[in-house]
Amino acid sequence: MFRTGKAGSYSSKYFYRKGLSHANVDRAIAASRSPRFLKRHSIGGISDARFITSLTKDNVFDSNNKKNNVEMTPIGIKAQKLFDEPRISRVTKLQIKDMPIECPLESFQLLNSPFLNKGSAFTFEERKAFNLEALLPSQVNTLEEQLARAYTQVCALKTPLEKNDFMTSMRVQNKVLYFALAKRHIRELLPIIYTPTEGDAIINYSSRFRKPEGLFLDINDPDSIEKRLLTWGDSEDIDYIVVTDAEGILGIGDQGVGGIRISVSKLALMTLCGGINPGRVMPVCLDVGTNNEKLLNDPLYMGNKFARVRGPKYDEFVDKFIKAVTKNFPNAILHFEDFGVLNAKRILNKYQPVLPCFNDDIQGTGAVVMASLISALRFIDKDPKEMKVLIFGAGSAGIGIADQITDYLTHALKMDIKDAREHIYLMDRFGYIDTSIRDKCNEGQLPYIKEETNDWGNGDRSILRDVVEKIKPSCLIGCSTQAGAFNEDVVKTMYKYNPSPIIFPLSNPTRLHEAVPEDLFKWTDNNALVATGSPFEAVNGYIISENNNCFTFPGIGLGAVLSRSKVISKSMIAAAISQLSKLSPIETHNSAKMGLLPGLEDIFETSAKVATAVLLQAIKEGSARIEEEFESEGESGGENEGENEGENEGKKISVPRDFYQCLEWVKSQMWVPEYRPMIRVHWDVEGEVEGQE
Repeated sequence: MFRTGKAGSYSSKYFYRKGLSHANVDRAIAASRSPRFLKRHSIGGISDARFITSLTKDNVFDSNNKKNNVEMTPIGIKAQKLFDEPRISRVTKLQIKDMPIECPLESFQLLNSPFLNKGSAFTFEERKAFNLEALLPSQVNTLEEQLARAYTQVCALKTPLEKNDFMTSMRVQNKVLYFALAKRHIRELLPIIYTPTEGDAIINYSSRFRKPEGLFLDINDPDSIEKRLLTWGDSEDIDYIVVTDAEGILGIGDQGVGGIRISVSKLALMTLCGGINPGRVMPVCLDVGTNNEKLLNDPLYMGNKFARVRGPKYDEFVDKFIKAVTKNFPNAILHFEDFGVLNAKRILNKYQPVLPCFNDDIQGTGAVVMASLISALRFIDKDPKEMKVLIFGAGSAGIGIADQITDYLTHALKMDIKDAREHIYLMDRFGYIDTSIRDKCNEGQLPYIKEETNDWGNGDRSILRDVVEKIKPSCLIGCSTQAGAFNEDVVKTMYKYNPSPIIFPLSNPTRLHEAVPEDLFKWTDNNALVATGSPFEAVNGYIISENNNCFTFPGIGLGAVLSRSKVISKSMIAAAISQLSKLSPIETHNSAKMGLLPGLEDIFETSAKVATAVLLQAIKEGSARIEEEFESEGESGGENEGENEGENEGKKISVPRDFYQCLEWVKSQMWVPEYRPMIRVHWDVEGEVEGQE
C-alpha cells in the first residue's frame, strides 16, 4: 500500500491503482482517514501495526460483510468448499479447526505479515490471487518440506545463540513454520528459544537488536499507556498479556528494556505448549529505568538511561497500566513475569483479587515444583504432612515455591495454614531464616520464620551443610543462583537421613545450577530423586525431569482463558498441580528411572489436561464466565448465506462436566501450527465513499 506521511490515510497513487476515477480520489483519501472507515476495516489510525495485528483475529464469514462493501473470494478448492457449505458453528471465537483465514493483504504486505505468510507454501491459486507470482520461486513446498529445510539450516549453525537468532528471525517472518519446527523438535529447540539460551540473547539485546517485537511503555510518558496499548488491538483481539519490568530476568538480574524478550519468549511457550493463538497475545515491557551499570554505560543501550524508578511514581505507573488493561481488554489474562523481589509479590497480592492475573515466577515455578514433589513423595510412600522442605534461596522464586507448597497443603490436603508453613524452612544470603535475623527479612519471608534456638552445637546457621544437618530435610530446593552450592558434603549429609533424598537444583541458566545430576546420583548411589531447572541428559539410564514452568503456566493460562475466569484462584492452581502430578511417569511406570514429570514431547497433551482441570475448577467455584457467553452464529459465506443465520442465536456455551469430554472441548479451542485455506478480502473504497455522501 502507498501511504502518505499522515497516519491512517492513503495516497492518491494507491486509489488510482484501485481503479477509482479522478473525481473520487480526493473523497476516497478523506474517507480513508475517517474513524468509521478505519474501524470498519480494522485499520489503526496510529500505524500499520494495529492493522497487521488485527488481522490475527480469526474472523469467519461475517454475514454483514456485503453490507460493508467487502468482497470475499475463497482461494483454492478447500477454501471454496468451506465457503460454500453452511458453516458449522464455532463454540467460541478461539476455535479455528476447519476454518479458513481471511486476508486483506497482498504482495509484499502479505509476505511481511508473520501471521499470514506461508512463504514457499503459498499455492499457485493463492499466488495469483494475492499478487505473489513474481515474488516467489516457482516451486510450491509443503509445510513438511519447509520443516526439513529449516531444520537443516538450524542444525548447520554452531552455537546456541546463533540458533536462537535463526529461530527469532523465523518467528518474525512465519509464525506457523516457527511453531511447527519448535513443536517437531521441542526437546532440542526449547533450550534454544527459552532458557538457557534466551537469557544470553536478553543480555545482548541492545547490541544485537534487529527488529522490534512487543509493546514498550515508558515511565516518562504514563499518559500514553492506553494509546500505546490500543496500537495492539481492541477488546476482542487479546486473550493473554505477558508484562515484565525486567528487574529479575531468568536469574541474570536487571536487564532493562531487553526484558521485552522474556515477554515474547514466554508467549511463544504459551502457543507452543498451551495452544494459545499467537495472534491474540501481547508482550509488554515496562521501561522504568535500570540499575545495571553496564547497560547505563552502554552507548547502544536502547532503554531509559537512569536508575530504576521506585516508590509512588512506579506504583502509579503500574496502576495506570493495570487500569488500561482492564478497561480495554477485560477478558485478557495478565501474566506478570520477572518482576524484582521488592515488587513481584506485593503487585500480585494487590491485583489478584480484581482481575485474572498470574505471576509465573511465584505461582508457576511453585506449581511445577509442587507437582514434582508430590510425585516423588508418592513414589517413596511418604505422607506430604510429614515432609520437611528446605528452600535455599528465598527470593521471589523461592518464596513463590514456599507459598505454593503452603497453598496446596491447605487447599488440597485441608491443613491449617500455620501447620503447613511449619514444614517449610528457608535460607537466604543471611543464612537460615529464624527470629535472630527478623529485621533482615522481607514481607514474603516472614510467614516462614522459625524461632531462634541455641542448640546448633558447633554448627553455623549460615552454612548450608550445617542447616541440613540440623533440619534433616526430605527435600532440598535450590533457587540461589549459587553454582555448586549443593556440594558433596551437603548432599551426603542429606542422604544420611533420607534413603531417597529429593533434590531440585533449579537456578537458571545452567551455569548457575546448585548441582548437576551426575554428581547428585554419584553421591547418593543413584537413589536421589532429581528434577532440575534446565535440561540435562539422562544419567545412568535415569531420566532427568526439567522442573520447567512450561508444564504449568501454559495449562493454567489456557484454562483461565477458556473459562473466562474472573480471577485465577489458589484452588485453580491446586487443581493444576494435582492433575500434573497424576501424569508423572515415575508413578505410571513405577520406576525411578522414568522421571518425575511428563516428557516434553507430550507437553501439548499435558497442557490440555492441566487446562481442563483448571477450567472445571473455575466452573465449580463460580469464577468462570464462559457459560454466560453465546455460541457463534451459524452463518455461511457463500450461496447458502442466511440459510443458517441465527440458528444458534441465544444459545449459550455449555462446557462438558465430564473430564474427558471437557478435555476434547479444550483441545478443539487450541491453536495448532498448520497452514489454513485463505479467503481474499477486498473492500470497495469507492462504494464506501459513495455510502458516505
